[in-house]
Amino acid sequence: MVSEGRGRIFRRKDGKYLVYLPKDLAEDSMFPFKGGDTIFVKVSFALGDSKLLVEKWAGSQHP
Repeated sequence: MVSEGRGRIFRRKDGKYLVYLPKDLAEDSMFPFKGGDTIFVKVSFALGDSKLLVEKWAGSQHP
């Protein structure tokens, strides 16, 4: 079971930011997000904290 991995956040040339997740982490049977190619998520953080919270977007439509 892989419950953590080394990923990264980077900025593309078009100005968009992407979060990279290692394949072993994302394909682990216990990984909380299942499904197709795209999963809409809510990303949040608390001021002064160095953590991101990633949650599945509750609605059926994207944000």
